[in-house]
Amino acid sequence: MIAFEQKVIPELLKTSTYRAEKLIELLQSRGSNFARSHVNIDSTSKLDSLYHLQQALQNKKDSFGAELVAFPQHGLFYTESAQWMKEAAKTNIDFIGGLDPTSIDGSIPKSLDFVVQLALEHQKGIDIHLHEGGETGLQAVEFLIDRVNEHPVLKGKTYLSHCFVLARLEKPKLEEMADKLAHAKIGVVSTIPFGNTIMPIPTLYQYGVEVMTGNDSIIDHWNTFGTGSVLHKANLMAQLYGYSSELELSRCLKLATRNVLPLDERGSRQWPKTNDTADVVLVEASCSAEAVARVSPIKSLIHQGKVVY
Repeated sequence: MIAFEQKVIPELLKTSTYRAEKLIELLQSRGSNFARSHVNIDSTSKLDSLYHLQQALQNKKDSFGAELVAFPQHGLFYTESAQWMKEAAKTNIDFIGGLDPTSIDGSIPKSLDFVVQLALEHQKGIDIHLHEGGETGLQAVEFLIDRVNEHPVLKGKTYLSHCFVLARLEKPKLEEMADKLAHAKIGVVSTIPFGNTIMPIPTLYQYGVEVMTGNDSIIDHWNTFGTGSVLHKANLMAQLYGYSSELELSRCLKLATRNVLPLDERGSRQWPKTNDTADVVLVEASCSAEAVARVSPIKSLIHQGKVVY
């Protein structure tokens, strides 16, 4: 896929700003007014993918917000991308990304220390795409936990996307790692995959790990299943873990809203409150549980007090 991308990126760049704007419009129609976007930083596109996305976001600045991850899709050292990552870090991105330090770059310390030091130098967050399982996947998680604990400024600003290794751990080790992730304030970003990889989201919640969700692909060539709807992801979570009561379904909504729920466990209103940002999604549903269970249609999206869809 890396070799394939090196061939197709020059052609894709010709329309990437336009396609990014259309993707933003799709996300808005699915109820999102904000996204964390990983953007390719590689030796083929250099910083062009970043510049094109930033132009699209500038064009949509009144209706959509974003935070950007400089993402070495082709590896930091597998291709000569490290130098371009250093350049990207000087721009107004928000996170330094990383990718499978052993299987792609051949060294956990070399790859992850580069990411950590770049984040520290430029006061950025960290978001590592970790698909690796087994011993190297676990070692990468433990290495990152240690580095974040050594540099507490990274706590609450560091994330592991996918982190499939957690799905393959025995319960005692999983609970140990969930506890360590929580204490290091390292979050997990999951696509809620089905099939052979069932992520232990309930255990992560139990130990206080921040969990977010998103679509890994929507309109690109990596896979074909992204819908752009985080409400759909909440529905998938409910199905996957067997949440079917009204209370359980209502709690699943937090996956789609970055942990904001209208009602607390006792049924008291906790959102919206006076002075909350006027970011609101209106759906055709009688309650949160119905919205999750039925993936209710999006009727309107309000971004910072402005109706944008």
